[in-house]
Amino acid sequence: MTSVAAIEAAEAELRAAFPDPWLRAFSLKANDVPAIVGRLGGLGLGANVVSAGEWAVAVRAGIPNWRITLEGVGKSNADLRAAVRAAADGRPLRWVAVESEEELRALRIIAERAELGRNGRPPLDVLLRLNPDVAPETRAGLAVGRGASKFGMAETELTTALAALPGGTASAVRPRGVQLHVGSQLGAVDAWRDAVRRGLALVGLVGAGRPEFDTLDVGGGFPVGDPGTVPAPARFAREANRLLEALPVERRPRRLAVEPGRFLVASSGWIVASVLHVRDRAGGHVAVIDAGMTELIRPALYGAEHRVIALTSGGATPQPNAPTARTRVDGPVCESTDTLGNHELPALRRGDLVAIGDAGAYAASMAMTYNGRSLAPQVLLEPDGTLTLARRRGRSRAGIATG
Repeated sequence: MTSVAAIEAAEAELRAAFPDPWLRAFSLKANDVPAIVGRLGGLGLGANVVSAGEWAVAVRAGIPNWRITLEGVGKSNADLRAAVRAAADGRPLRWVAVESEEELRALRIIAERAELGRNGRPPLDVLLRLNPDVAPETRAGLAVGRGASKFGMAETELTTALAALPGGTASAVRPRGVQLHVGSQLGAVDAWRDAVRRGLALVGLVGAGRPEFDTLDVGGGFPVGDPGTVPAPARFAREANRLLEALPVERRPRRLAVEPGRFLVASSGWIVASVLHVRDRAGGHVAVIDAGMTELIRPALYGAEHRVIALTSGGATPQPNAPTARTRVDGPVCESTDTLGNHELPALRRGDLVAIGDAGAYAASMAMTYNGRSLAPQVLLEPDGTLTLARRRGRSRAGIATG
């Protein structure tokens, strides 16, 4: 279940921190349910996608190409051809962010064959993804801005790739600036600030010789947590503004963009599950529920922690002062790593309901049908308290809707 009011509140906080003329987009990798993408689009956000599949979801949700950016370390030639074809048809994406000199070369060949930059067809705008080589304050698996990560180009790689491209409209692809991502669920602003500083320096250096090189996209990474325990978007924005104000006006990027995912949707989502078994094991109680790594893989994937609360205890609403016990909550999948960890919960029995919190990001978009399980339905909780079905229960690989 997703709270629309929580999404609206997160979008308002982001907009207050990064107001116009900042370009704000939602990263679909966090949640690709079209109804949710559409609500965010209606609030003025563009869409940041990493494949033709996510691009199709954004379009289905009503977001036009000129508000969509394509990035991603795994773009295929088919993805690149689709971007070029849209540009040739007069429906260009806002930009394509390239990951390497090889990818840029492949994109340029495809664009030249489509005669972009000639015969009245504008070139395709591209950003070059910089690997900022910083040490993000987050889990190792989320630290995409580390120098050893697979993402982006080192500064020397980026400038080498740029050197192969003519400036202005003479090329089928037109380099417009730098994109960077530091990581996800950042616990501090230091690495992000250092990365933005490097991005600004690079845009200023290249832009001195290429006036059209005018954009810095700083990605996302804003964390979700209880107020006061993690830095808010406004804290990141203050660091960016200080860096911008320290630059001469002519060295500042003319376009600035931010593309969060998790921050906009994580707190809005809850997974409601039913208790299947309660067992006594060494170390305490174990409750097996009917939702797990197929609905929320993050705990099994890299040890992410999510709140679990009891909605019922013995079939009734738990009393505020009801005794609790340390209970390990496990999922239903035939894998020992399918667990949500230990939680203080009241007495549970088969049929009781629990809720898993902060499940609005990287849950539905990473859901799977392992063990022949169906994809869970998605429901929107409207601000007036009504419920809207956003996506029906999916089907297993056998084509059977279960549950």
